[in-house]
Amino acid sequence: MKYNNSPRSILLPLIIVVSVLAGVLIGIKMPGRSSHPPLSVKPRTDKISRILSYVEANYVDSVDRSKLVESAIPVMLHELDPHSVYIPARDLTEANEQLQGNFEGIGVSFNMLTDTVLIISTIPGGPSEKVGIMAGDKIIYVGDSLIAGQNIPDEDVIGMLKGPRGTEVTIRVLRRGVEELIPFTIVRDKIPIYSVDASYMVNNNTGFIKVNRFSMTTYDEFSSAMEKLKEKGMEKLILDLRGNVGGVMDASIKMCDEFLPEGKLIVYTEGRARAREEYRSTAGGSFHEGELVVLLDEWSASASEIVAGAIQDNDRGTIIGRRSFGKGLVQEPIMFNDRSAMRLTVARYYTPTGRSIQKPYDDGYEDYISDLNERFMRGEHRNIDSIHLDDIQIFTTPEGDTVYGGGGIMPDIFIPADTTGMSMYFARVRNTGIIYRFALNYTEANRERLQEFGSVNAMSDFMDRQNLLPRFIEFAEENGIPPVKKDLEASGDLIEIQIKAYIARNILDNDGFYPIWQGLDTTLQRAIEYIGD
Repeated sequence: MKYNNSPRSILLPLIIVVSVLAGVLIGIKMPGRSSHPPLSVKPRTDKISRILSYVEANYVDSVDRSKLVESAIPVMLHELDPHSVYIPARDLTEANEQLQGNFEGIGVSFNMLTDTVLIISTIPGGPSEKVGIMAGDKIIYVGDSLIAGQNIPDEDVIGMLKGPRGTEVTIRVLRRGVEELIPFTIVRDKIPIYSVDASYMVNNNTGFIKVNRFSMTTYDEFSSAMEKLKEKGMEKLILDLRGNVGGVMDASIKMCDEFLPEGKLIVYTEGRARAREEYRSTAGGSFHEGELVVLLDEWSASASEIVAGAIQDNDRGTIIGRRSFGKGLVQEPIMFNDRSAMRLTVARYYTPTGRSIQKPYDDGYEDYISDLNERFMRGEHRNIDSIHLDDIQIFTTPEGDTVYGGGGIMPDIFIPADTTGMSMYFARVRNTGIIYRFALNYTEANRERLQEFGSVNAMSDFMDRQNLLPRFIEFAEENGIPPVKKDLEASGDLIEIQIKAYIARNILDNDGFYPIWQGLDTTLQRAIEYIGD
């Protein structure tokens, strides 16, 4: 449900334009007697409008002017910077869903069990839960359309279930223990897209909150998670922003306000046509004193970098992980009458010490988006000495610590990507989805027993006694991946923990998943060790 901003989708119009220009040079007709005078454009006239009008009036075939305009706008914006984008009307609703923190649909999470839609969970209080849809139900029909056994792509299933608020969709489900299909009529409604993936206590006094995006609902979700953890005795916090590519700037500023005393600079923005605008903390924060660690990786961007930069530059906490993405441009939305929109870069944001986090983009879009791959190839994910910045800038915090600008937030403590347990066997079962399919099948076969456990610890203890790894090895072999002894010696623990985490997610959602996945997370383990010390 994201606007397609892939390299191919952006470069394709440009490629088409270049191809057309090449065709003009090859097939040009030499001047001769003609009933149409050559196109002449005066320097200060609107060249684009005149070209469009001339093409529309004189081109050999009929021309769709609006289609030409729609194709030209992305090419123009692409020449500015990597983050100024045009969003056609047909894509705007979907593009805004991630920022608004909701969409309109029936309120279920599902996955494909072989070729059948299996309900993993229902949104609490959502339309599906209200009519009695349950985890474990299998959707056989949507309306009169049979979808079970039809190998329908996930995107098509989502399209059939989503729809405007207040509209109805009828489905028929197969439920374990019920012979006949059960019909349900569901009235679609606004469904929340949660920003907080998980919040739990990693020990007696340390809380953990993982935030996956910054939307209009993020701050409220974060505040609720903080209150819940304080009631459980939280005195220290690990805030996980790994994989968080950003979103609404206001949400990140409000989050920083929780951690900083009154009057501290959080971030400022400035652009050629935009005066400097500062954002400072208020007296209303609720976590000014507790120890704080922020986790980052190479996918942490934009609003995530605002939070990390404010914490680091104000000497408020410790950044652990790997160098962040490096996106420090501010986009302003502009709406058009046809319900399309443009997000135009109007300013850069700067951390309190004056750092611009934006990485260079002078070498073009392709180099810009391939930067993460370049980091990987030169070993940056394994060794801090492999970090390379073309224009590294050194800044000093109020307490005298050195921080760096030039592209992304540098962590205070570098944690390499963990490759422990990797093997060819593991790569095969992971990349083919065998691990998740086994977990899904196990969940379905043992759902009633698993639902008896009220805590992830109790469920984990139960799964430890179920010989999951030998059963998985047999399942993988039945699916064409024979065991490799030396690979299983290296990867067995890794596979088993992943299986347990997926099973727990199928029953307890992310509250079950992350506490088990923690056993594989070397960055989080280091943060727990550090904050404990």
